[in-house]
Amino acid sequence: MVMERLNGLCLQASVRLIDWLYEGRDYQRFWVLEEVARAPYFAFLSVLHLKESMGLRGDKHLYLMREHFEQSVNETEHLEYMESRGGGAYWVDRAFAKHLVLIYYWINVVYYWISPCFAYHLSYEIEIHAAVTYAKYLAINGEDEKILEILNDELRHVYELGEAMKSINGKVRG
Repeated sequence: MVMERLNGLCLQASVRLIDWLYEGRDYQRFWVLEEVARAPYFAFLSVLHLKESMGLRGDKHLYLMREHFEQSVNETEHLEYMESRGGGAYWVDRAFAKHLVLIYYWINVVYYWISPCFAYHLSYEIEIHAAVTYAKYLAINGEDEKILEILNDELRHVYELGEAMKSINGKVRG
């Protein structure tokens, strides 16, 4: 419960900062969010590889490795789309995103090592935020098939992370 509250507070602060910095710059904001969105999946894979190397492989090890690899590829596809729309064109946005990625990656490595459920919960909350962000964009700007596809991918990630949490503790937290 304490970690979930901490996750929520950190997420709220980060969202407020990003929303303020990127007001009126949707594709730059989306690009930063997609750059950061890959970090947990890379972190999860890193920890799974380390655990495997140490002989600590679990019963769902290969399944989780495949899932997280596919999620990282999917987020990279989103990132490339945002790049094609000019999202990563400015050095300040790239520098900001790269620093956020480093922080977020290492938080997720530690979380996933200590308790995968805490790491999944943080990513679950972030994916919900991403889905809401894309839904708001569509409500304001009208139909955009690619953004709708990305929104559906984010909702699928929410479902997958919820299932991962259920498999660990029998219920979805959050």
